[in-house]
Amino acid sequence: MLDVVEDGEYTINDPLVTIQHFDGTEEKLTMTQKWPIRVARPTAKRFPATQPLVTGQRILDTLFPLAKGGTAAIPGGFGTGKTMTQHQIAKWSDANIIIYIGCGERGNEMTQVLEEFSELIDPKTGNPLMDRTTLIANTSNMPVAAREASLYSGLTLAEYYRDMGYHVAIMADSTSRWAEALRELSGRLEEMPAEEGFPAYLASKLSAFYERAGMMQNLNGTEGSVTIIGAVSPQGGDFSEPVTQNTKRFVRCFWGLDKSLAYARHFPAISWLTSYSEYLNDLGPWYTEHVDKKFVDYRNQIVYLLSQESSLMEIVKLIGGDVLPDDQKLILEIAKVIRVAFCSRTPSTRTIPASRWRSSLR
Repeated sequence: MLDVVEDGEYTINDPLVTIQHFDGTEEKLTMTQKWPIRVARPTAKRFPATQPLVTGQRILDTLFPLAKGGTAAIPGGFGTGKTMTQHQIAKWSDANIIIYIGCGERGNEMTQVLEEFSELIDPKTGNPLMDRTTLIANTSNMPVAAREASLYSGLTLAEYYRDMGYHVAIMADSTSRWAEALRELSGRLEEMPAEEGFPAYLASKLSAFYERAGMMQNLNGTEGSVTIIGAVSPQGGDFSEPVTQNTKRFVRCFWGLDKSLAYARHFPAISWLTSYSEYLNDLGPWYTEHVDKKFVDYRNQIVYLLSQESSLMEIVKLIGGDVLPDDQKLILEIAKVIRVAFCSRTPSTRTIPASRWRSSLR
């Protein structure tokens, strides 16, 4: 280091430090860093999933956990609660930094995030939640090219904070609007369309996006993570459309939202029949050490009871519940308690802090 400026006020483009490289060349450094957003920042090592991202939502943390550095998708039709689920995760998760990307969504949703997060207090630090949140606003009335670039901008910003040793969570709302922008740009470039007009490289673009998540050892020796939680908005709630199907190929956590649960005012409307998490076995040792030795067994029993209830309800709808034996009636009653008291976010538990989640599970 050859020279450092004195204390004072400077702009982000003013040179602050002059360094000399090993080859003798000199370079002036500013507070601005430039990096191509479509190129991942370099890392030294990628770690396997060993720690959960505690979201503060009981149905997610218990039944379908997400690892730090993992990937998750929240697909659902209009009004099922994709945005509100992401808001709750952004509020109560134990990530150090939240990057909220509003890609092609309504402007009032971004306004709501800006207003609420400025008023709410982070239970871990006592500061406003907005202090650890970065918003990238690219609403539906903005240019298509900017919408396509907004996801990469947020991801590069998350990697910048990860390089500092932080655990970052990205809320991408929504990847379907990003894919629609990709389709429109592809059409203007006169490229050959594939299924439903999307470009043939849609799958490779999605895989490249989710691949940049992970728990990493940075080049400076610190450890950090980038966790990606992407909302998917299939038209009419059809999960067989290309964006949802290609997203399922590249994420390991799938939180499917059910329209019937949302209409019944059951929030979060996470369907325990269609959702899954491939991180459960990876996170088993952590749950055994920090929560309970039989946590995974208890979780599997809960899922079994909920699936059994779904099968028995088909019989109840046809011939009524009086003909069921007592053991099956007991299954229905226990499953109802699990659905109403545990899987649903009742008013008394709507804003449970992530720091209290472990004690509430015991």
